[in-house]
Amino acid sequence: MDSKIALRDFLLFCRSRLRPEDVGLPVHGPRRVPGLRRDEVAALASVSVDQYIRLERGHVSLISDAVLDAVADALRLTPGERSYLRALARRDAAGRKRSQAAGQGVRDSVQRILDSLHGTPAYLVGRNGAILAWNRLATLVFFDFARIPPRDRSLGRLVFTHPGARSLFLNWDGLTREIVAYLRTENARRPHDAELSAYLRQLMADSPDFRRLWTEQFAFAGTQTPSRLACPALGTTLHLAWELLQLTDSPEEKIVAYTAAEGSPSSDALRRLEGCALA
Repeated sequence: MDSKIALRDFLLFCRSRLRPEDVGLPVHGPRRVPGLRRDEVAALASVSVDQYIRLERGHVSLISDAVLDAVADALRLTPGERSYLRALARRDAAGRKRSQAAGQGVRDSVQRILDSLHGTPAYLVGRNGAILAWNRLATLVFFDFARIPPRDRSLGRLVFTHPGARSLFLNWDGLTREIVAYLRTENARRPHDAELSAYLRQLMADSPDFRRLWTEQFAFAGTQTPSRLACPALGTTLHLAWELLQLTDSPEEKIVAYTAAEGSPSSDALRRLEGCALA
């Protein structure tokens, strides 16, 4: 979809779900549009109506970050929705940025960092969610990534097309929405990226679930959802939090590290799994 159309549809959706009384505005007589009018959003954001109309029409070259933030506040956007709005409005600048390390492979130092995270399953994610490297514990908690063809070794394909995904990820429904939100935001940043477009088309062809979620209007997670994973080897469920660790010289590459609360059954289970790996 054209980025201007995507931006317009997203803002229409966001203002249609808010009623005047939700944001402290008076209601006078019948209304011709669902939700808030453009002038009401502009008033709430303390910007001119012309500025908001330009934004909704995709004319973003003169729209400042402060205006974007004010509109996001007025529309009560979640963190995920704010990222999507920013990606749509700044798509041209974002589309020109490429990782300096792209195509150069995973540095030995990055693999050493992964291997040093004892008791912490972790993997390196790159462009379009590709899983580029991992530590041993990650293969015991998730999948044996080395046995998965590189074409299928990405967050989207693993979650939506791997036959073991539904039984592994006990919060599969929530995870799928997070993956779709991530890919939707990447698509907003890089609307003309042929590789990403081909990846999305293939996912739609291979996964009815992905195709259904992609057609839903802007289903963004409001918070970072903890992971619940089946662990048949130990007959337990792992409750893990995850964090993204940015590699400063590779903006498209991030380490995803999973941890369990100290002293919890999941923390003990991770130590036992790691012990089995080292035995």
